Amino acid sequence: MSVQEGSMSVDERIDTGAPSGVERKLGLALLVIAAAQLMLVLDNTIMNVALPSIQSALRLAPSDLNWVITAYALAFGGLLLVGGRAGDLFGRRRVFRIGLVVFTLASLLGGFAPSAATLIGARVVQGVGAAIAAPTALSLLATTFPAGAPRNKALGVYGAMGGLGSVVGLLLGGALTEYLSWRWVLFINVPIAILVLIGTSVLIEGDRDRGGVDLPGAITATLGLGSLVYAINRGNTHGWSDTFTLAFLAVAAVLLIAFLIIQARSSAPMMPPRVLRDRARAGAYLVMFLLGSGMFAMFYFLTLYMQIVKGYSAMRTGLAYLPFVVGIGLAAGGIGPKLLSRASARTVTMTGLLISTAGMAWFSALTPGRNPFIALLPAQLVTGFGLGLAFVTLTIVGVRGVAPQDTGIASGLVNTSQQIGGALGLAILVAIASAVTKGLLPGTALPEALTHGYVTGLLVGGLFYVAALLVAPLTLNVKVSGHH
Repeated sequence: MSVQEGSMSVDERIDTGAPSGVERKLGLALLVIAAAQLMLVLDNTIMNVALPSIQSALRLAPSDLNWVITAYALAFGGLLLVGGRAGDLFGRRRVFRIGLVVFTLASLLGGFAPSAATLIGARVVQGVGAAIAAPTALSLLATTFPAGAPRNKALGVYGAMGGLGSVVGLLLGGALTEYLSWRWVLFINVPIAILVLIGTSVLIEGDRDRGGVDLPGAITATLGLGSLVYAINRGNTHGWSDTFTLAFLAVAAVLLIAFLIIQARSSAPMMPPRVLRDRARAGAYLVMFLLGSGMFAMFYFLTLYMQIVKGYSAMRTGLAYLPFVVGIGLAAGGIGPKLLSRASARTVTMTGLLISTAGMAWFSALTPGRNPFIALLPAQLVTGFGLGLAFVTLTIVGVRGVAPQDTGIASGLVNTSQQIGGALGLAILVAIASAVTKGLLPGTALPEALTHGYVTGLLVGGLFYVAALLVAPLTLNVKVSGHH
């Protein structure tokens, strides 16, 4: 690659001097990988707008409602690293296809679910499929696109899909729930997955690695985190001295300690020290964890505020998320990559974090009767723009400079951080919001009590972004330009 091509900014058109047929194939490969990422991330949020409909259709207790979101995030986050490793060992394209098939079948099962238990079970299996497909999608991107500007541009598009998927899910969830049924938020995955499967033939397999898969590590981590989330949920409804709450907290502690011991002794650990030794990479994963912690809860609280307090329909709720779409699209699709070609990863990430923290603080102005143009809509635009800047940068830093055999692990860690952060953050913030609302009842009108709880949850979510602001300057000391 020439010097000019190496220094070309990440938002310019890919021009490798290769025949147009190769460019077309790269374009199609990017479309397939971006569509898969969009679908997998979309499933984090597409359920959000449908939550009130699901609650009434399947008679879910309000305290169990967040499991519809958490079940998927936990399975997805907990098994992502195994999915990435499996791709490195058994062939990325083959494992990617297996993940898509599992995800599609689980989507069908969830769509036909007759009870809450079946739906939550299907969401777990969906998370397993997503965990197999998502990291292999990112490592296929790394093996298909040449290093430098073409790969950075592709990573920018991939990062944008991560942010955009969340929002497309909210818009699509609103339309499907209102005009068809909440079940269609699951059925919609089937045609998308089939089209992606057909397109996988253009992806380049890449070299395989030798070694093992750290299944004990994955199982102890996932079950440990699941026990912790369950304990937080149960403590919120049954009290913190409840026998089962304490038992699940103890189980979580034992399993998570076991996970750390397994990691120290494993010949093929889920989190190899060599990947985490790079300070900027480790920092990117930690910041992504903190952003996930606040973002999942933001969608959850805003959806309940709009539908339960404001009385919005599912479709109107989806449309009310448009400012977030615009914000994240502007930042991730154009402004972020341009900034990255001129400024350090630390500068771009910190700018994004400052903007998104300001957006979260703005939500404190929400009240039951407040005009949406005063807080709800502008605060989303600001938060979305800040998150978009951060996501693109953190995705690039998270996979930057890893050895070829570790691309699956590194890309898995980018997603894992966000999913696990989201699951834990949601459990903690729902517990805080519920406690605040309960404390105000029966002396306060229900809409005021609920809004106060949601706003408290959003503000504490903003504190996770403040924590990220403390981590970023200490770790993200790299410049990401068109050449490595």
